[in-house]
Amino acid sequence: MVDASLLSRKFPCLIKEAWGGKEFFNLNREIALLSQFEHENIVQYYGTQKDGSKLYIFLELVTKGSLQKLYQTYHLTDSHASVYTRQILQGLKYLHDRKVIHRDIKCSNILVHANGSVKLADFGLAKSISLNDIKSCKGAAYWMAPEVVNRRSKGYGLPADIWSLGCTVLEMLTGKVPYHNLEWMQALWKISKGTPPLVPDYLSSEAQHFIHLCLKVKPDDRPTAAQLLKHPFVNKPLP
Repeated sequence: MVDASLLSRKFPCLIKEAWGGKEFFNLNREIALLSQFEHENIVQYYGTQKDGSKLYIFLELVTKGSLQKLYQTYHLTDSHASVYTRQILQGLKYLHDRKVIHRDIKCSNILVHANGSVKLADFGLAKSISLNDIKSCKGAAYWMAPEVVNRRSKGYGLPADIWSLGCTVLEMLTGKVPYHNLEWMQALWKISKGTPPLVPDYLSSEAQHFIHLCLKVKPDDRPTAAQLLKHPFVNKPLP
């Protein structure tokens, strides 16, 4: 058993707690995945402690909030979005190399560290996969890929995260969620028909090209995280 007092003294950490039922089950699944990860762009898991019916989970404390909070406070330039996107991709490549799909990539699930780095968080929907074996419609509506929404799909895999990444970059640069002018059911209908969110032409050509690559309707047409790390948009120097 992990000693909670020792952990809290040794690490600045976030303590999550849960009781029984579905929440307890979901957190156990999240722990099983998080305990395997060690990467600078993924929130670090430190340990757990069970106390009666409560389960305490110790996670790295990332103090500057989410990317959503950041873009709501400051206008993010191409250069800033480039740096953040590169780090998100590095975290995604680490997951995808291990055949793990996150399934909930969006700005509110990407946390900003005090040193300016960003880290993927909230692995409640993450899952290990083999090929395209996932059929459940899980995730946040506005960021879901067509193959996730479409019930006629034979399943989906890692490329679904790439679609969500494209939506996340669009969110960073516009300060709005994708399909922001639609109710979530309308957005899901559009997505199921293979209609990507509008990419404004005031964005840089590199940003537009990157987002459009991510938003290819056919999953096999989307680049991998490793391929996207070579894109000019994610290799822009800070001014």
